[in-house]
Amino acid sequence: MTKNAIGTPMGSEGVIVGHDSDTKAKKTRARILDAAAHVLSKKGYAGMRLTDVAEVADLQAPAIYYYFASRETLIEEVMWVGVAAMRQHVGDAVAAATADASAMDRILIAVEAHLRHELDISDYATASIRNAGQLPEGIRERPEAEATLYGDLWRTLIKDAARSDQIRADLDLHIAHMLVIGALNWAAEWWKPERGSIDKLVTMATSFVEAGLAPHPTLQPTPPPTTRQRRKR
Repeated sequence: MTKNAIGTPMGSEGVIVGHDSDTKAKKTRARILDAAAHVLSKKGYAGMRLTDVAEVADLQAPAIYYYFASRETLIEEVMWVGVAAMRQHVGDAVAAATADASAMDRILIAVEAHLRHELDISDYATASIRNAGQLPEGIRERPEAEATLYGDLWRTLIKDAARSDQIRADLDLHIAHMLVIGALNWAAEWWKPERGSIDKLVTMATSFVEAGLAPHPTLQPTPPPTTRQRRKR
C-alpha cells in the first residue's frame, strides 16, 4: 500500500497535502498525489506515466488533468511535498529531544528520523530523493527551495555540535554535512528489508555518523613543532 507524506494509507489526508479534507475533490486530489508519489518512487521521473498513476489512484487518466495542469505540475507537487514533509518530520523529532540531549544526540536523532521517513514512512520522501537530479529546470525551483531549508536544519545541527566541541576540529563542516546527507539518501537506492531491519540500519548509521564526526584523541591533528623541536631536527 502506498503512503502519503506522513505515512498514512493512500487516499487519506496528510498534514501538507490536504487540510479541511471534507470534499470529494480534495480527497481525490490527495489520492492522485499519493499515487504519483508511489509511481515516481518506483519508476523515476522518466518512467512515470499518468496511466500508471491513474491505475494506482483507481480513476481514469484524463481525470488527473482536472486537478493538475500537466504531468510536470503533478511531479513538482510530489517533489515539493517529499522534501517539505521530510523537513517537518526531522525537525519535529529534533524538537522533541529532551532538554539534556547533547548537540551530537540531536544529530543522531535527525539521522534516525531521516532514515525512517525515507525508507518506511513516506513514498514522497523516496520519490524526492531518487529524482532530485532528474527534474527539468522548469519545475526545480520550488523543491530546491524547500531542500535549501532542510539543508539549513542540518547545517544548524552540525554547527551547534562544532561549537560545543562535539565534532572533530579537523573536519570541514560543509563536507561533513554533505557526506552525512549523501549517505542517508543513498540508502533509498540499495536498502531492502531482506538486507536487514530498519532498526539494524538505524543502529549502524548512527554509530557510523557518531564515529566519523566525534572527536577521537588518536585522530586529532598533530600540533606543529615548537621552535626548539625544529632546531633539534
